[in-house]
Amino acid sequence: MPIDVEGYRDYVGARLEPLRRTAYLLCGDWHTADDLVSTALVKLLRHWPRVSVMHNPDAYVRRTLLRVWLDERRRPWRREAAWAEVPERPATGVGTEGTADRLTILALLAELPPRRRAVLVLRYFCDLSVEETARELGCTPGTVKSQSARAIEALRERLVGAPARVEEARTHG
Repeated sequence: MPIDVEGYRDYVGARLEPLRRTAYLLCGDWHTADDLVSTALVKLLRHWPRVSVMHNPDAYVRRTLLRVWLDERRRPWRREAAWAEVPERPATGVGTEGTADRLTILALLAELPPRRRAVLVLRYFCDLSVEETARELGCTPGTVKSQSARAIEALRERLVGAPARVEEARTHG
């Protein structure tokens, strides 16, 4: 069956930025997010004749992106953490209001286990229902509810000390 390249291009062109943002929320790094999206789109092209006639191709692409991210996290080099010297003070610039808040939330999100992070991204960023999230993750709706409750509780517990860090970043930055 020949591949409808024009239809694939139209689909990807319309959804590239939302896919990049979703991938970024999953992994927390724009370069890795671009790699994840590229890998997911190659897999999509391979199966485009079947996916293009699906009722909801977005669900297929989201699931593919999620699986690519989980596979990437399992790779041995992703377990290593190399850090250069950390600067004494964060860089400041024009229009940085709220940046410390966003960075704090992203850092706290990165501390969550992959499945809980995926549940939060799918439920609250992709705006999927509990049932749709369960289908994407291949689990029960009860698991989605418990994982999201635990993830939100973990974020709340970690945010108790976060306002001081945010305020410190604002005053010293």
